[in-house]
Amino acid sequence: MENYRESLTRFYEKHHRMPSFSELMKLWSYKTKSAVNYRLEQLIDAGIVRKEGGHLIPDRMAGVPLLGLVEAGFPSPAEEELLDVMSFDDYLTPNKESTYILKVKGDSMIDAGIQEGDMVIVERRATYKPGQIVVASVDNEYTMKYLRRSTSFDKTQDRSLTTGKKEGEYYLEPANNKYQPIYPKESFRIEAVVTAVVRKY
Repeated sequence: MENYRESLTRFYEKHHRMPSFSELMKLWSYKTKSAVNYRLEQLIDAGIVRKEGGHLIPDRMAGVPLLGLVEAGFPSPAEEELLDVMSFDDYLTPNKESTYILKVKGDSMIDAGIQEGDMVIVERRATYKPGQIVVASVDNEYTMKYLRRSTSFDKTQDRSLTTGKKEGEYYLEPANNKYQPIYPKESFRIEAVVTAVVRKY
């Protein structure tokens, strides 16, 4: 059964639709539609696919149904409309080999919408840009902050950057006014960039 599910999943991920009966015959090396029907009934009983309006619909095969849009501002009815079927694995972690999950401790990034207890998905990359939220090792301690780069404008406007801070140097900035920016003294290494935040209610 698992082999049939995997072949359906691969077809769906490649074509973004379910296969026709003739395509299923070729996909499963069957010679008759009755054989395809028999196998489909097994997949339906297992809750992997379902039939709806004469069409084959993914169920637990390749993710969770994306049903529509909901207004986050002024309240309006949420209309249930099957837009697609999405896998959170593919959506949140497209580069699985370089991605991992961390649990947030502390409130230094609360103004960026990241709260204590949240899960952040982070990805190792070859390069990082100022403005990204990164996980970094600063003087042998790990932290998550905004990556910033000091400029001449910073020095004229923010006296905290004038004491031993050179133009062009990187530093880390929290998203909470209770905390001060972090300037590396001995070592500084960026480990990963935050790509998503997951919070369960």
